[in-house]
Amino acid sequence: MKAVIQRVKYTKLSVEGKLISEIFGGLAVYLGVGAGDTAEKCAPMAKKIAQLRIFEDENGKMNFSVKDADGEVLLISQFTLYGDCTHGNRPSFIGAARPEIAEPLYEEVARCLRQEWGLTVKQGVFGADMKIEQYNDGPVTILYEC
Repeated sequence: MKAVIQRVKYTKLSVEGKLISEIFGGLAVYLGVGAGDTAEKCAPMAKKIAQLRIFEDENGKMNFSVKDADGEVLLISQFTLYGDCTHGNRPSFIGAARPEIAEPLYEEVARCLRQEWGLTVKQGVFGADMKIEQYNDGPVTILYEC
């Protein structure tokens, strides 16, 4: 399981011109599920997202988590994180989990963030052609794999 975690001031997600989700401060998390991933990876991924201290405290140090900063999470499914472009210029996505495996794991990460960490989590639409407008903060971008 891979995540691109970005600190944001604002993120808006639309599908077919319809607003689906938006957050006003927090984390935009692009989550990819790999072919060998299982439910055992969901809780550790959620824990890392919830506890990652990338928000500034009163001294300008990155000491606060998204919850400490009263932020929200926009969780976006992103199978292209498993794109392999080592051979040629067209990525292969064979390393990504099939949708019937990936979607329940994506939903479980969202559930863990909400129920185990008490975060406000908004989501994209799994498998949809999503349009994302994002205003990064910093920018701060963290890559995490578990």
